[in-house]
Amino acid sequence: MTHRDNGIPLRSLKIVTLLVALSPELLFLGAGVQLQDNGYDGLLIAINPQVPESQNLILNIKEMITEASFYLFNATKRRVFFRNIQILIPTTWKANNYSKVKQESYEKANVIVTDWNGVNGNDPYTLQHRGCGKEGKYIHFTSNFLLNDDLTTAYGSRGRVFVHEWAHLRWGVFDEYNNDKPFYIDGQNEVKVTRCSSDIKGIFVCEKGPCSHEDCIISKLFKERCTFLYNSTQNATASIMFMQSLSSVVEFCNASTHNQEAPNLQNRMCSLRSTWDVIMDSSDFRLSFPMNRTELPPPPTFSVVQASDKVVCLVLDVSSKMAEADRLLRLQQAAEFYLMQIVEIHTFVGIASFNSKGEIRAHLQQINSDEDRKLLVSYLPTLVSAEAETSICSGLKKGFEVVEKLHGKAAGSVMILVASGADGHIGNCLPTVLGSGATVHSIALGCSEAGKLEELSHRTGGLKFCIPDKSNSNSMVDAFSRISFGTGDIFQQSIQLHSVSENVKPYHQLKSTVSVDHDVGNDTVFLVTWPSSGPPEIVLVDPTGRKYYTNNFTTSLASQTASLRIPGTAKPGRWTYSLNSTHHSPQALTVTVASRASSAVPPATVEVFVEKDSTHFPDPVMIYANVRKGFYPILNATVAAVIEPETGDPVTLKLFDDGAGADVIKNDGIYSRYFFSFAVNGRYSLKVHVSHSPSISALAHSIAGSHALYVPGYIVNGNIQMNAPRKSAHRSEAEQQWGFSRVSSGGSFSVQGVPDGSHPDLFPPCKVVDLEAVKMEEEVTLSWTAPGEDFDQGQATSYEIRISKSLQNIRDDFNNAILVNTSKLYPQQAGTREIFTFSPRIFTNGFEHQPERGTQENHRMYVAIRAMDRNSLKSAVSNIAQVTLSSLPYSASAPGRDRLIWKGVLTSVTMIGIICFVIIITHFALNKKKSRQGREWDKITMNKCTEYLPS
Repeated sequence: MTHRDNGIPLRSLKIVTLLVALSPELLFLGAGVQLQDNGYDGLLIAINPQVPESQNLILNIKEMITEASFYLFNATKRRVFFRNIQILIPTTWKANNYSKVKQESYEKANVIVTDWNGVNGNDPYTLQHRGCGKEGKYIHFTSNFLLNDDLTTAYGSRGRVFVHEWAHLRWGVFDEYNNDKPFYIDGQNEVKVTRCSSDIKGIFVCEKGPCSHEDCIISKLFKERCTFLYNSTQNATASIMFMQSLSSVVEFCNASTHNQEAPNLQNRMCSLRSTWDVIMDSSDFRLSFPMNRTELPPPPTFSVVQASDKVVCLVLDVSSKMAEADRLLRLQQAAEFYLMQIVEIHTFVGIASFNSKGEIRAHLQQINSDEDRKLLVSYLPTLVSAEAETSICSGLKKGFEVVEKLHGKAAGSVMILVASGADGHIGNCLPTVLGSGATVHSIALGCSEAGKLEELSHRTGGLKFCIPDKSNSNSMVDAFSRISFGTGDIFQQSIQLHSVSENVKPYHQLKSTVSVDHDVGNDTVFLVTWPSSGPPEIVLVDPTGRKYYTNNFTTSLASQTASLRIPGTAKPGRWTYSLNSTHHSPQALTVTVASRASSAVPPATVEVFVEKDSTHFPDPVMIYANVRKGFYPILNATVAAVIEPETGDPVTLKLFDDGAGADVIKNDGIYSRYFFSFAVNGRYSLKVHVSHSPSISALAHSIAGSHALYVPGYIVNGNIQMNAPRKSAHRSEAEQQWGFSRVSSGGSFSVQGVPDGSHPDLFPPCKVVDLEAVKMEEEVTLSWTAPGEDFDQGQATSYEIRISKSLQNIRDDFNNAILVNTSKLYPQQAGTREIFTFSPRIFTNGFEHQPERGTQENHRMYVAIRAMDRNSLKSAVSNIAQVTLSSLPYSASAPGRDRLIWKGVLTSVTMIGIICFVIIITHFALNKKKSRQGREWDKITMNKCTEYLPS
């Protein structure tokens, strides 16, 4: 049997292909924001289901983007604007005159609108997880910011704010203000406000009115109730990344207006480069040029879309390849868990299967009860076909037939495609899949043939997983557990708390614990699987000591699973389980625990992703885990990534949120690490385990991200005009300490070019990005996070520290700056805080010139560092730290100066003695008889002389 048509008529295929070629809407489905002919297409703004319905909210979003488009066009010197925007409305909104979604979902949105977790702060912000020039995750707005016009006095108009955030998101530039360091000392020893550009004018304001900076600053800190207010009327035109709220500000800081000395994130993260320089280096501007026409671009067009019913179809491979490595059994176990636990209530679910042709196994069934779930489980395939041939397109065609029964279209539906091998004809149905508006999540069994399958997911915005053929892997269950409908309603989604798989020796035990925290506990399920023979003996103990045994679990010998659903809300605390193997040979036992939210407080979540889906040796993969509760970062968590190649043992890698190495921002809840321990070419699957002790402070006090600046007030016509006090995001004290555990799959990535056998060291230490310098009396103390021998792992061999009085010189010519003696500085283990103190005497007293005699000169010293490994591979030069030093007045050397001082003292003493002696002799010659008055006069005279003598 051939696959050439796969059940799709050739004429239909040609028509669909032509539509894909001609329709911009189809072209950008699943592709994110695209820039074409100077206009951005595909920008997706999604409103969270928790936000109350408001037509004004939609109207204000449209007005914001329209204003932003023209403001952006002028700020980028007529280069880019917004053309097509989609606004995704939650299904909870009752109005029904919106278009229906295709592949849009809340999880794919570039901009999200939500008010979770009692967030009273209204700062618009962008979550940036990568370095300078790299795209961020999303822009966040609260509905209050978009509806409350009073806030525009402090933030500026919404369109201007959006452009500020867009620059963060799209071009990877950073804020040019710094609330933690609102001022600094410049090279002339003058107090300067952290700003860009320096041309923006204002005054210091104390509690009672205008004041000098001396009145506002004590020990290098602002006094309480002190601030710096800017004039509402300015001549400065830059910069949007500093204060977009000023009416005169219409452009980004460029090389001529950029303030390189300001201690802000833009200078630190982008090596002192201006925002405009970074923007001009982006792929957007390398491929676009200013529009020559004199007229403005057209206003943006908007489409408001809304998801209707949640519709899912499982498309499952049943070819003979599924008999290999227990693939069908593991598919049954994972699909059953998905149907019984993961898929959300009220979802319509159908099942199709395929070998060389497709078959519908179950038409759509809405899940309203456990009985509905069990009925769907009964339709899962239990036998493999004798055919080895597979036709994925045939399976997808049947899947589309299933979902189209509901509304006549597949748009907005989800396909979970599980396939066991290659299908050289999968490209034949790619246009149909793209044109359908469905999202395809792919699960490849055996990773070597996953490429074509993953293309379907990539083009439709779906997730992709590869499952190694290993009996002791729980990757299949983890993959199904990761798939949600993407509505953004975390209160409906199942959350994976635990996932363990282990080969257990005969008559041995697998024992562990899992934390059930206060924010979950509803619909909690414990799942145990085994590959052969009977189930192990199970003992599960809840935090109160109550025990559950094997006979309390629902056991399926067909799928070799045992599951226990905890009635009501599971007790918070540590649950302990033990699995005792009763088999005479080793068994691969797995345990999975999942639960749902138990209150109106958002539970802790973890999202796992990599910087890019593929890499080529020796380029590393950057792994990220976004750990948060609502939108608050969770700090001090233990985060471990498990990277599993198709063949070979998995690698466990601890991730950090320390602002060093692969981690860009400290304490933003995004834990990161470089991964480069590539054993083989091919695909690697990824999952992350997160745990947190209840005894450690967990939640950050603020929401992380690059924020638009809130302006406390202005100077208007010489008068102080204050804005309303800023409402900051807050959390209750009761939420500060709590424990939890989470697991999440991060899909898969591919690596090519890995050499066979051993290979030379090609991995240098990572760049230091958090170097700080502080003057301590007559010395300078540096601190930074230690890089590793290889990126952020291991231990570097040495450091090279250089100083300069020129910011540009140390940045552009590091090798020729003054070298600091680091012979006694030995690098510590990667991630350790390094501290090094040195004397800058060579800089202040012997550098280039001496100050004039009797004067004191202030020096601005700039410091940078790089690390080397044992093979002399060098890291990139660090961020540049700066410190102000004072040199002593010019004089002779210390020994000569001391001799002159003592000579002067001795001469003075001698002269005073001679004068006193002459006075005394004269007195005795004139008054040979001492009277009482004379004696008194003698006493006074001697006292006077004594006053001049040294003690």
